[in-house]
Amino acid sequence: MTILEYLEPTFLIKAAGLLGVFAIVFAESGLFFGFFFPGDSLLFTAGFLASQGILPIGWLALGCFIAAIIGDSFGYAFGKAVGAKFFTRNDSFFFKKHYLEKARLFYEKHGTSAIFLARFIPIVRTFAPIAAGIGQMKYQTFIAFNVIGGFVWSLGFIFAGYFLGRTVPGIDQYILPIILLIIITSVLPGLFRFRH
Repeated sequence: MTILEYLEPTFLIKAAGLLGVFAIVFAESGLFFGFFFPGDSLLFTAGFLASQGILPIGWLALGCFIAAIIGDSFGYAFGKAVGAKFFTRNDSFFFKKHYLEKARLFYEKHGTSAIFLARFIPIVRTFAPIAAGIGQMKYQTFIAFNVIGGFVWSLGFIFAGYFLGRTVPGIDQYILPIILLIIITSVLPGLFRFRH
């Protein structure tokens, strides 16, 4: 199998189970090496699999919401602890300085709402809480936008997959094209924003 096949949402969910999904959501939300996980499509696929009885929808929704909040909070605390020193760090396999710089610029442009908006932009989603910590955003402000963003992002994608799986007959035949569409629509706005 190639690395992309290992990162395919259905494979990840079936291999890692419910706790694995929570761990991936946590990592993608606040650990600087979690940017390569397929967050949006993972949540959608997990919701779809829950509609087929493979995962319990209640625990899935609650756990992903909590994992998203804790992940962002961890990223914020990490950014606050390391501060500007992080910008002098050399690039490595898991860390690219320009990802953090893009998140910082996104944060500067959108202010506090960046924490909410970043949830819906891959890569920025991972680095925005770190940039917020570096920028010394007040934690009370950060956590408010973190909770709202985590709620809309996690439950929105999970229940989109769940209700589609419950209401559209034979939708499982189209799950891969739907996941591909989610990935494209998630990535394109971020790429467009970063180029302009």
